[in-house]
Parts: sequence; C-alpha cells; structure tokens
Amino acid sequence: MGLKKISTFPPEGGISKDEMKAEIERMKKRLFELQDLLYADHRFSVLVIVQGMDASGKDGLINHAFSGMNPAGIRVYSWKKPTETELEHDFLWRIHQATPAKGMIHVFNRSHYEDIVVPTIFKTLPSKAIKKRLGMINQFENLLIESGTLVLKFYLHVSEKEQLERIEERMTMPSKMWKYNKDDMFTIKERGRFMDVYETIFKECAEYVPWHIIPADKNRYKEYAVLKILLEEIEKLKLGYPLIE
Repeated sequence: MGLKKISTFPPEGGISKDEMKAEIERMKKRLFELQDLLYADHRFSVLVIVQGMDASGKDGLINHAFSGMNPAGIRVYSWKKPTETELEHDFLWRIHQATPAKGMIHVFNRSHYEDIVVPTIFKTLPSKAIKKRLGMINQFENLLIESGTLVLKFYLHVSEKEQLERIEERMTMPSKMWKYNKDDMFTIKERGRFMDVYETIFKECAEYVPWHIIPADKNRYKEYAVLKILLEEIEKLKLGYPLIE
C-alpha cells in the first residue's frame, strides 16, 4: 500500500458540507444508542486505534467524534514513552491492561504501533526484533478478537503541506502552543522514513484487523469517515437488550 499514492483530501463528487455536517450529528446520536446497547448486551467490547504522524489530527478527531458518548462507557488512552516500570515488561504488557472490558469502548490515541515506529526510526532495535514484534501484534489482536473485542484501526493520512501548517500554528498560536513538541519538525524532516514504516505496518499487521486509511487534511471529513466505519462495524454485532427470563 503506497501512502504517497493515496489522497489526503476527501473524494471528489461526494457528500456536500451541509449534508456531511447533518450526517455527523445523526451518526453521533446513533453511536450513543449503540453504546448503550453494547453496555447492556455485555457480550462484546470495542477498541478503536487511532494512528498518524504528528499533527494529523488525532486529538481533534477523538474530541469531536466521541463527544456525544456516555462517559461511563468510554475510556481514552494517550500512549506516551514507556515508563521505567513498563520497560521492565514485554512491550504489550501496558497495552493489554488498557483493553476494554465487555460493554466498554476504549480509544487509543497512538498505540502499540508506536513500539514499531519509534524503534525503527531511531534504530534502537534490530530489524529481526521488529519483525518479531509485528508477529506478536498480529497474535495479540487475534486474541482480542477471539475474546469478543471489535478492533478498528485508523490511520489519519495528512499531507506534508497541511502537517507543516498545523505544526507552525502550534508555534505561533497561544491556544495551541501546549501541543508543540520540539520533535515535531523532526517528523517533517523524516516524513519519508515514517511513511515507509507505516507501509510496513499496513502490510505486516493486517492479518486479522484491516487498516482504514482516512484522508485527514479536512477535519470534518475525517470525523465523518471514521464515524461511518465505526457505526457500520458496530451494527454488525447485532446487539440487543437482554430480556427478563
């Protein structure tokens, strides 16, 4: 899958802006209903994984797409550099502890895939170890599926131009400066290498859970596309309210 050949813009000739806005609101309401069903049905859980390069809009997507949900039934995890305690265990140890229980929806802002991206870019692990990790991730995701978890993986695909503009906003707009990280420009500089790593991930880690590449230059479309897939997949679970026997 060549990321350079995939557009970062919404497809032409699709839904209008006004229609999209109305559809997003409708989907949020339906997601709230499905969340209630998921919790009551108590047979399944949902794990939403959101990956993307710096400034691809992960925070904004999660903030808007899941804003209408019942806080009791959703958890959001933002994965940072492993702590000393976490480094004393296998790389999936901290991730597994954050997977959703029956009836819950968990959203990962970044995920176990950072444990592929970071050591590959900074060459802190040999390629053989990275290859093993890719296989372990496939096994891990299969375990989740077999245990009743619907796993959905989204990659927010942002253009270099849009990415740079968003990073520059972080450097100049007071309301966004808190997001700025000195390593942001490194991502731009090494963009090609990051894309190569993600293409390897898409190839090697889609055995049980496919990747959804979401054009991310337009925030509203990004939200629309993710919600649409999320609803379609949850609907397939055929959820229902338990009856009194």
